[in-house]
Amino acid sequence: MQLLAYIILYPILWLISILPFRLLYGLSDVFHFFIFRIFKYRKKVVKSNLRLVFPDKSMEEIEDICCKFYHHLCDMILEAIKSMTISEASMMKRYKFTNLELIHDLEEKKKSIMLMCAHYGSWEWIFILQPQINHKGYAVYKKLANKYFDKLVKRIRAKYDSYLITTKETYKVLEKSQKKGELTINGFASDQSPKIRENLHWNKFMGIKVPMHTGAETIAKQFDMAVVFFSVKRIKRGYYQTTFQTITESPNNFKDFEITDNFFRLVEEQILEEPQYYLWTHKRWKHKDRYEEFSN
Repeated sequence: MQLLAYIILYPILWLISILPFRLLYGLSDVFHFFIFRIFKYRKKVVKSNLRLVFPDKSMEEIEDICCKFYHHLCDMILEAIKSMTISEASMMKRYKFTNLELIHDLEEKKKSIMLMCAHYGSWEWIFILQPQINHKGYAVYKKLANKYFDKLVKRIRAKYDSYLITTKETYKVLEKSQKKGELTINGFASDQSPKIRENLHWNKFMGIKVPMHTGAETIAKQFDMAVVFFSVKRIKRGYYQTTFQTITESPNNFKDFEITDNFFRLVEEQILEEPQYYLWTHKRWKHKDRYEEFSN
C-alpha cells in the first residue's frame, strides 16, 4: 500500500512542483478555502491554542490570526512541494540570510553548531543555507511512516548536501563526525511537545507552564557546540529573511536548562511580533495541566 500511494501521489506532487509561483499560490488560495472553510482542519485546536496564549484578544482578533495562519500554512505546504524541482538560484533569491558572517566566524573558530529553531515562518527552505557554508549539515527529524516518501524527503535535502537523521541516530552520527574532525551544523526544531515523563524540564512558554525538549541543549554540551538560534521573517509571499543569533559559544558554562529557556524566550518574541506564522495546529500545550503530577 505504501508503494501504491507513492506511485499515485508522486506524479501529482511533481506536477504541482513545476508550476510557476503565480499559479502555485493561486492553488494555495484554493487549498485555503477547502482546508479553512470546508474541512476546518484542526481548527478547534488552532483556536483553542490561540485563546489559551492570548486571553486578552477578542474573538475577532483570534479569528483574524487564525485565518492568516491557514493562508500561511497552505503556502508552506505548496512551498515544500516546490522544493522537489525549484532551482538553487531561485531558492537563494527567495530565502535570504542577513548575517552569514556569524556562521563563517564560528567556522574560523573551529566550532560545530547546534542550530535551534521553532516551527515558525518557514523552516522548509532553510537547507539552502548549506551551499553557502562549509559546515556539514544535519537536521534531526521524525521518520515518515511511508518509507518511499521518507526517501524522497531525504533525497530533496541531500541535493543541497543537507542530511536528515533520526533522534536515535543523532549521537552516533555526530560522534563519528567529531572523531573525523568534521565541523557540523545541526538543525533542531525544539519547540514541539515532548513525550510526558517524570524527568522533563518544565517552564513557561507563552505564559503557560509546559514540558520542554532539552535534547538540543544536551547534545550541544556533550559535543561542545556553539548554540545558534535562527529567526525567520516573512518579507512577502514566497520570500523570507533569516537572521542568526548566538545563544552561546560555550554551552557548558550554562546551568542545566538555561540554554533551553533562552531559546523559548526568543521563540516567544517571534510569535508575539507576528503570531500568524507559528504552527498553531500542533497540540503544544496539551500537557499544561499535568505539571503538579510530575513536579513531586
